[in-house]
Amino acid sequence: MIHVGVDLARSTKSAMERENNKKAINRKILTLCVIYQRPRVLLGMKKKGFGAGRWNGFGGKVEEGESIEEAAVREVREEAGIEVSSIRKAGIIEFTFENDPKVLEVHIFKCGSFMGEPTESEEMRPQWFHIDEIPFKEMWSDDIYWFPLFFKGKRFKGRFRFDKPSTAEYAAKIIESELIEVEDF
Repeated sequence: MIHVGVDLARSTKSAMERENNKKAINRKILTLCVIYQRPRVLLGMKKKGFGAGRWNGFGGKVEEGESIEEAAVREVREEAGIEVSSIRKAGIIEFTFENDPKVLEVHIFKCGSFMGEPTESEEMRPQWFHIDEIPFKEMWSDDIYWFPLFFKGKRFKGRFRFDKPSTAEYAAKIIESELIEVEDF
């Protein structure tokens, strides 16, 4: 009887490990850095790849061996040609799409100061917008919900489930959402 209990425990642990590994495999860690100098914000028109045809902050994948913060700084340099001096984590949002098990965990950063002049890259075309003129209709559908928290200096966590990814012609529809203010991460 004792051996059966031990085997059952090992079997349960293995099942739990497999499930955790499956979740890790289906989770992609990404960055998004928004340059904010009140009353204006620097956004980039995504020119190719995932989200092409939409205005967004600057960001992307975390490469092996770099921290999430290092990835955010690198992505801004690559996509907008500027060096951010300091960043502050503002939010973490998980994005999913119907019929796709992958979770996109996006770490959102705020940057107020940088060196250099925003410059168009192969991937993004930067442009300044007054905060009253942000082109939300040409952005991801969730942005209109978390940007007000971002501008107020609030920290937040959230989840948004879409029907399918946005393109230049199609704005993803939000199926489920949750967005809360948090003290810390």
